[in-house]
Amino acid sequence: MPFQRSNKHSSLSKRQGKVSGLGNQEEVFHVKRTPSSPQGGPKKRSAFVDLTNTNKVQNGPSVKSGKPAKKALTSKAVKTRSKCPSSEEQPKKAEGQVEGSLSEDSSASRPKEQSAVQQALESAVQEQKIPEAFDIDKEQAGDCLMSPEYAKDIFDYLKNREEKFVLTDYMHNQPDLNGEMRGILVDWMVEVQENFELNHETLYLAVKLTDHYLAVTVVMKESLQLIGSTAMLIAAKFEERCPPCVDDFLYICDDAYKRQEFIVMERNILQGLNFDINIPVPYRFLRRYAKVAHASMETLTLARYVCELSLLELELVPERASHLASACLLLALITKGLEGWTAALQYHTGYVLSDLSPLVRRLYAMLASPSDEKLKAVENKYSHKVFFEVAKIPLVHIKTLEDALTEQDISQ
Repeated sequence: MPFQRSNKHSSLSKRQGKVSGLGNQEEVFHVKRTPSSPQGGPKKRSAFVDLTNTNKVQNGPSVKSGKPAKKALTSKAVKTRSKCPSSEEQPKKAEGQVEGSLSEDSSASRPKEQSAVQQALESAVQEQKIPEAFDIDKEQAGDCLMSPEYAKDIFDYLKNREEKFVLTDYMHNQPDLNGEMRGILVDWMVEVQENFELNHETLYLAVKLTDHYLAVTVVMKESLQLIGSTAMLIAAKFEERCPPCVDDFLYICDDAYKRQEFIVMERNILQGLNFDINIPVPYRFLRRYAKVAHASMETLTLARYVCELSLLELELVPERASHLASACLLLALITKGLEGWTAALQYHTGYVLSDLSPLVRRLYAMLASPSDEKLKAVENKYSHKVFFEVAKIPLVHIKTLEDALTEQDISQ
């Protein structure tokens, strides 16, 4: 059952009802400018036309001003001027000839410059062109919501960016904490994500924020839940369309902290991370790589179960997001008896099988080890029918795993 929100939402809905009631009474007032105002009546104009106060040059006579138009020059005067140019007009004529020659030269060189730029652009496009056999985004061509033209560039950027957020084992710098306490906190954060029905990206980002803050700040165990709750609040603001409010987190913490403590901790976390919270998370890579492998929803959910279970492991904190996602997907493919690490996956992930085999074995050992009775949130979550009960799928035999890894090593 989701946690109950505070009663403040009801008062807010009442206030919204009053506001919407005003619209039914049609008490809407429009302020109109009258012609008698100093600015005059309202004038129509385009958004990007006539933005300045510069007077336009009028070739014809001014009708509104009431001034008489200038007399036209006689043909005799025109002939005289054309025959006898003044001393001022002669330099202008020479300048005009020079400008004309310069414009001809520039117009002649312009096609050459344009062709050079066009050739450079075409060569750049050819370099970035994805092989047709590995182009998984061509089906979404024209869909602006999927951004198929930039999808690979986006994930290449995220893969390069994750190098900035590589962590090491920070727990030896925390005299009052240990790995078990962190596991209990992450297990509780999984329950919060499930009860508030938040996106999975929110959970992964919140765990990342917690680890990065603990890596730079020494804290006491009494404030560990406050750090996890505030990290979840920041991640929800970053990822969710309608994030929970501070009162919701005060409620789930059983009023163990005050509102001001949440606000101070939020500021501390953001300052500790230099406000750089757009950290690549493995969940995004996992969905992308599953699309490359044409994996079913059940196979993807199995990989998500392994990936989410790895959040509890302190030893896996230093792993890069794309590397962890690739290993989780490979283990799921082997468990389901599907095709292993294909050439398309190598192309999009940048990892070959030899890069993933050690991590796959570590994840297999994590699944094979008996689970802690205190840390059951992930297992209970993925034992539900909504998630295809993937937590109940029997673990593949170790010989089958090694044969799959060895066969692909030989083929490569």
